[in-house]
Amino acid sequence: MAARQKYTVVVPFPKANGHWAEVGEELELLEVQSHALVTAGRLRLVESVPAATEKPAKNTKATTDKVE
Repeated sequence: MAARQKYTVVVPFPKANGHWAEVGEELELLEVQSHALVTAGRLRLVESVPAATEKPAKNTKATTDKVE
């Protein structure tokens, strides 16, 4: 079975039965389902959490040196 990926809605588009996707809404879609919407600029693939936002290890300390 193909894996689904998370996408964020950038530009609203009709989903089904008169309902529209809202800006900022996250959808889990197959690549086949999302291809045309990504190409048209209506969806953006959600990136994984960058390493910079993770908590630092316990043993690390920030040091400040006095400049004389």
